[in-house]
Amino acid sequence: MIRHIVFFRAKFREDLEAIRQGLQRLGSIPQSTVFEVTLNSKVDPLSDEIDVVVYAEFADQEALEAYKAHPTYAETTRAIRPMRELRFSADIIAHKTSLAAEAKSVASIR
Repeated sequence: MIRHIVFFRAKFREDLEAIRQGLQRLGSIPQSTVFEVTLNSKVDPLSDEIDVVVYAEFADQEALEAYKAHPTYAETTRAIRPMRELRFSADIIAHKTSLAAEAKSVASIR
């Protein structure tokens, strides 16, 4: 499983909601097993540079690549890029499933 985490900082505070809503479109791409977009709560007193976080999980590298090749991904990137000041991305190979994925699995058994 791959955990895909992307951090954004807006150029202008008034664009935060447009960025968040725009990034939520990525959740319509079918390859992710878990997908969230949230505003950073900024509770860490040492670092508050990040405004919006995208968190997604993918079964494998092929699913992540298909997600990034999807037309909605390209459209969203074009729409968000002018509004963001920075973007950091991390892809983590996880050896455990997330609690959300486990809950989905249990729910599908019932």
